[in-house]
Amino acid sequence: MAQAKIEVKFGNICFSGEGDSAWLESQLDKLLAAAVNGTEAPAAEVHHGAATRTGKAGAGAGSLAAFLKAQKATTNQVRKFLATACWLSLKGENNLTTALVTKSLTDNRQLKLTNPADCLNQNVRKGYCEKQGKKGFFVTEEGTNSLETVAE
Repeated sequence: MAQAKIEVKFGNICFSGEGDSAWLESQLDKLLAAAVNGTEAPAAEVHHGAATRTGKAGAGAGSLAAFLKAQKATTNQVRKFLATACWLSLKGENNLTTALVTKSLTDNRQLKLTNPADCLNQNVRKGYCEKQGKKGFFVTEEGTNSLETVAE
């Protein structure tokens, strides 16, 4: 079957997927039904590509340890920083800072980063994060996609 890509946002519900068109259509139907009914969308399955979705704040993010393992981000510190920032975004956090990433790792009993500021700067250089204001940053679509690519 032909590969297709889609990205849709409905308020606080977001869906991004890549795979065969029939599978994407079924996932989109589930998302639309959830949006219309005002219920939380079911978790997406990974199938012939990647799909990510956030429903209500925190939906489908799971534990940080499981998320880091799924993203293969347990040993590389720059990748761990990026994955933790993505996890926080999935949890509904909009104001990301290096201190928040560090605190999240500590609170979730994960090994701390040696130099979180350098991890952020390396992700900015790669185009995976962009600085916002004096202390804040956000994860770019390229950053999210880089995690999905390796996790497959």
